[in-house]
Amino acid sequence: MIVEIDPSSSVPPYEQVRAGIAGRIDDGSLPVGTRLPPVRTLATDLGLAANTVARAYRELEEAGLVETAGRRGTLVAASGDAVRRRAAAAAATYAGAVAALGIGDDEAVALVRAAVDARRAAR
Repeated sequence: MIVEIDPSSSVPPYEQVRAGIAGRIDDGSLPVGTRLPPVRTLATDLGLAANTVARAYRELEEAGLVETAGRRGTLVAASGDAVRRRAAAAAATYAGAVAALGIGDDEAVALVRAAVDARRAAR
């Protein structure tokens, strides 16, 4: 199984799918060029609605981690590495900015966590 869903989790199923696939791309267990299961197949395997999996795939595509290649399906994209580099650069810029403001490391991380939580709640 490409990902597993925890039905008792407070994390929405589409986010569990998105995070699970993104994590496997990040750790290399889904290398560039790997074909992901079709939306309906994965939805059936996970016991989810096709729209739930489609949303996860859309978000992965928006993040540059996967690309839709017509009849070839959804593939792990090579641009995922570039996306991660841009995200790391943004994180480094943020770390420098909060340090210049005199904000400690723990508070800086708490601010990021609050922003991520707020974004998730707004969905």
